[in-house]
This record gives sequence, C-alpha cells and structure tokens, in this order.
Amino acid sequence: MPGDGRESHNELSGTVHGPAIQAGVVHGDIHINSGRSSADRTPWQLPPLVRVIDRSTELTALERHRARAAGEGRSALAAMSGLGGVGKTTLALRWLHTLRLQFPGGQLHADLGAQSPDGPAHPGEILARFLRALGVPPQQIPAPLAERASLYRSLTANQRLVVLLDDAATAAQVRPLLPAGGNVTAVTSRRRLTGLTVDGGYPVHLEPLAPEAAVELLSDTLSDRRVTEQPEDARTLVELCAGLPLAVRVAGARLAARPGRSISTMVRALTKEHRRLEALAIDGDHNVGAALDLSYQALSPAAARLYRLLGLHFGPEFDTSVASALLTAEDDATESLEALHDASLLVDAAGDRHRFHDLVRLHATAKAGEDESPQERVRAMRRIADHYLASATRAEEIVDPQHRTMARDYGAGSVVVADVGSSSEAALDWLERELPNLMAVIRQARSAGFPTVCWQLADALWPLFLRRKFYDDWCAAHREGLAAARDLGDSAAECRMLTSGGVGKLGSGNPGDALGMFERAAQLFLEQGDRLGHARTLNYCGLALHRLGRPDEAVELFLRAATELPLHGDKRAGGLAMLNLADVTLATGQAEEAIRQAGTAHTTLRGEGDTYNVARAAILLGRGYLALNRLDRAGELLSSALATLRGMAANYEMARALGSLAELSERRGQTRLARKRYREALDLYFSVGRSRSDEAEATRYHLSQLERGESDA
Repeated sequence: MPGDGRESHNELSGTVHGPAIQAGVVHGDIHINSGRSSADRTPWQLPPLVRVIDRSTELTALERHRARAAGEGRSALAAMSGLGGVGKTTLALRWLHTLRLQFPGGQLHADLGAQSPDGPAHPGEILARFLRALGVPPQQIPAPLAERASLYRSLTANQRLVVLLDDAATAAQVRPLLPAGGNVTAVTSRRRLTGLTVDGGYPVHLEPLAPEAAVELLSDTLSDRRVTEQPEDARTLVELCAGLPLAVRVAGARLAARPGRSISTMVRALTKEHRRLEALAIDGDHNVGAALDLSYQALSPAAARLYRLLGLHFGPEFDTSVASALLTAEDDATESLEALHDASLLVDAAGDRHRFHDLVRLHATAKAGEDESPQERVRAMRRIADHYLASATRAEEIVDPQHRTMARDYGAGSVVVADVGSSSEAALDWLERELPNLMAVIRQARSAGFPTVCWQLADALWPLFLRRKFYDDWCAAHREGLAAARDLGDSAAECRMLTSGGVGKLGSGNPGDALGMFERAAQLFLEQGDRLGHARTLNYCGLALHRLGRPDEAVELFLRAATELPLHGDKRAGGLAMLNLADVTLATGQAEEAIRQAGTAHTTLRGEGDTYNVARAAILLGRGYLALNRLDRAGELLSSALATLRGMAANYEMARALGSLAELSERRGQTRLARKRYREALDLYFSVGRSRSDEAEATRYHLSQLERGESDA
C-alpha cells in the first residue's frame, strides 16, 4: 500500500490496467492479465424456480403483453407490485424461466435493495455487474452512469435475454437498467411503479392468494393428507396467514416438521400469538409476524440464537463461515443453518450461500432487539465485521504475498476466517463475490462504532481494486475510510486512505482530485516528520501533474523523488522515480539522456530483485536505442523484456514491447513479421481496455500504412 513511513508499503504510479504485480512500489502504465477471458459470456443468473400456486391469470396476461411487445418490435417490460411475501419474485421467476429457450442470450438478475439495511443499490453499480456478466472487462467499463447505460443498451440491442430487477425502490432506479432490443424485463417492487408506464411497462399488482389457492399451497408444503382430512382448519389457518404465500409456507413448514400434529393445533397457537404480538408488525401485517414467531419459538436454542444474530448481518446474503463467526465453538453452524432452512426461515442463494426473505430478516432483527442485550448485539456485529476484515486480509496476503499491510485491529475473542482459496485468482474471486457485503460493512462500520474496521477493510480491498477496477467502490470505500481515519485522529491511516484513494481517483479519470489527495498526504507526512513518506508522494504528485498536462512540474518532482528516496532508505522507489523521469525524457525526443536515465533505473531495479520493473526499464531502453536507429541493441532489449513479461501475462507492457519490435521489423524490411507484431499488440491493447490509447492509435496507424503500401504494390 502507499506508505505511511512506519512499514513496508505499496507505492503506485501511472495508469494501472487489470491485475498487477505487488512489489512495494509500482509506477507507470501497468497491466497484469488475470487470465479471465474477455470473450463474450452467456450469463444465467436467475435464482432457482419454486412452484407457483394459482397465478395462471397473471402468467397469461404477462405472455399476452410480451407477444404484443414483440409484434411491435420493442422490449417487454412488466412491473409486479404487492405486499412483501405475496409472491412477486416467484411469479417473475416462473415467467422468465419459461422463456429460456426463446431467449438464449442469457439471464441477468439483480436485487435492487429497496428493503436493504444498506439502502437501495445505485444503478451504476448494477450496470457494472451486468456489463461484466456480458463479457466487458472491468477496465473497459466507463465511470459515468450515462456512459454505462449507453454501453449496456448497445450490448443488449442485438441480444435475446431476460432481466429480473428485484425489489426496486423507484422507476428512476430501474430506468437505466432496461435493456435495448426485443428483450424481456421483469421488475418487482412493494410499490406500484407507475413511472414505468412511460417506458411501456405493464403493471401487474399481486393480491394475496384466494383461500382455495392458499389451501393448495399449504397442501403442497405439507405433502400429506392433513389438508384433505382437516379442510376447515386448513382454510382457517391460511386466512390467519392473510393469504400471503410466505406466511403459508412458514406455517406449513412448522407443521411439516411434526407430522402427528393437527392443523387445528397450529390454528389455536397462531390465533393466540396474533393477540399476544400486537406490538410486532412487519410491513403492517401482524399475522405474518405471528407465523414467523411460532417458527422461531420452535427452533433449538442454538438455531434461534443464530437466527436473531444473522438479522444483524450487514449485507444481503452470506455463507456458512458468517454463521460460524457468530456461534461458539461448541455450536454446529451447519446444523443450525439446516434447521433455519427446514423452517423456511432461510432460502438458498447461488454458490452454497444463504439469504433471508426481507420480511424474515426484519423479524430476525426484531428478535435480536428483544432477546439480545445491546452489548451482545454490538459484540455480534463486531464478530461479523472482524470476520470480513480478517478474510479480506487473508485474500490480500494471497494475492500480494510480498505486501505487508498496516496492523489489523480486531475485537475480543477468536476471529473466523473464510476459505478464500489458495490461489491469487481464487482469492480475487472471493473478494469480488463478497464485495457487496464488504462495502456494506465499510458503509455501516462507523455508525456501528467500529471506525478502525472501516478504514482497515478499505485498505484490505486494495488488491481487488487495483486488479479488477471497481472504481466506484474503490473511491467510495476510501472516502468512508478517510472519514473514519479522521474521526480517529489517526494520521497514518489518513495518509493511507489519501494515497490509496488518490490512486483510485487517478485511475477513474480525476487527476485533479487525485493531486489534491496526494498533496494533503504529503503535508501530513511533513507534519509528522516522516521524510520517507513525503518522498514517496512525489511520484504520485508527478504522475497526477503529468496527467494534467504539466510535464515540467512532473519532471521536477520525479527528479526530487529519484534523489530523496534512496537517501531515506528506499532505493527501489528511487529507481522507479528515475524510470518515470526517463519515460518523460524520451517523450521529449532526448533519446540519449533517456537511455542514461533508464539504464540507471535498470541497474537499481535489478539490484533490488524487481524482475517486472527491470523488464519495463528494458523496454524503455529498447525504445531509446530504436530512436537512435541502433536496431540490434534495441532488438536484444525488447525481446528479452517481452519474454519476461509473457511469463507474467503483463498484457499492457507486452503490447508496448511488441509495438516497438514491430517498428524494428518494419525498419529491417520484415513486413510480414511487423504486421503480425502490430496486430498482436492491438489485441493486447484491446484486452486491457486501451484500444483507444495513444499507443494503440499509433500502432493502428503503422499497421494501416503497411497494409496500404502492400495494396498499392
């Protein structure tokens, strides 16, 4: 990480594309290929289908609407509204799953989080997920919402896919997420989203089930003869459940667990709970609360405690390790989770994960408030936060084995660490999969009383942000972390958040903001008397100034950094500053001076064992010799660098080396080889989202000139 002067650090400069080598100090335009293909993928994201009872009228109407939209050559949009637990998502899934063969382009699904404790999801975040699912490399996803929406519409214009937008808050939240072309979108919300009618939306408002349909659902849940044998009691029970499918299934699950119990017993108990729990209202419906309370009371003590503590979880879903973090070593998390699933209090999420229906989560949270002391609730939330912090830190260590972070501060007791995998790719995948939960912890940690968790978790996400370019989350996490560091009066943490967050700002196209953050960090380092920390900010400020079109000022800072860093004990960072300086010098046409500077950097970096940046220095040397027309020496350096970088899958630097080798081949009259190298370089630029960079445009121009010359011949 960017240094604080107290320990090993991570110094970055330049534009970083995709994964990167972690080696203390990084600068320049960098890309490390993660191995993830940028080829088109077909997403199948819809959750599994559950049985729908008596929604044939709605399904027929939805199909009629779709056929009409198809006949008019437009997308079909349906907005399903109704009380929580009435079956909106189930109906949407039933409809969309039946369309799979007709829409082979895939299925996209997002929970828009209207009922989430973390607040509704921002459309830009959802668009970024959709674009990645459609095969767009993270580094090619634009930052502005309007540009993301435009790219999304372009990609879906000729696709045949379906989209489920679950738990929407407003029509404005939904609108950027609507695909183009003849696709199908289903939106669910507790509110009637009348604003979507201007977008061609077909409103479907779901009422609770009629008694007959609710009884059928109860019978389906029980799978025995009790409904047939006790029809009046069955009808009374579903009426007490207000016809809500969720409540019927919960009550049915409770009965199914006791085959010898009559339905009338449940009716008496539910009626009693309805009177006793007048104070408990979930979404205005007391009967649902009564049904959930009965299931809760039937749980074992361990399962009941896990249920209410999981209601304090920060994010929308979780895996088994979160449950383990909340229970004592003597309790079996898997057994308790199974009990919650058996009681229909948890539902399966993708990838062996778990989630609450939002009504059930509210009930679980209410039970935590009733049955746990304030101190225990705080301790439970801290255990969850510590679990995510420790797990993210473990992933960070795997991805960047040479990276030593600042100290992590945990609460009392042992900390459960998730299985994040053993490879860098697996650890990055874990971080990406858990990112919604990790961001929820960061956003809520300060108000929960854990400001150290806030900035330390943002710090631990550095490898993910650096490699997979979640710029929105990158900037948001460090904004929260910076506020937490300032709340704590921790200047070292503040410097870390400023420099790391500044890199995110630089990568997202805001060099002015980045420069301000770097300059603030430099000021803090000076106030602390940390000369090394201050010297490290010189490279950052230089890169920001260069990006702002102020090269003379950038050169001055690079010269200072190259001089000061070795004096303060960081020879490697000094070598990288010299390499930055050589790059600017070569760009101004001073090839011999650039070769001298790059040679100094090459020697320093080789002495520090930095193989990756030694290869980068060799490329710059090769380009310098190429400018002097010393082709043999240029070829040796460029070929050696390319061989090293291929082993690291560093696509961006490989593209730069290939472009220079192609120019060398062209000068030697090796037209076919030059053309091949130019094309390979262009493919690599495209793979890292740099197909419109100055280097790529120059490569494209040289290739076109070659091909034009051949056609003229």
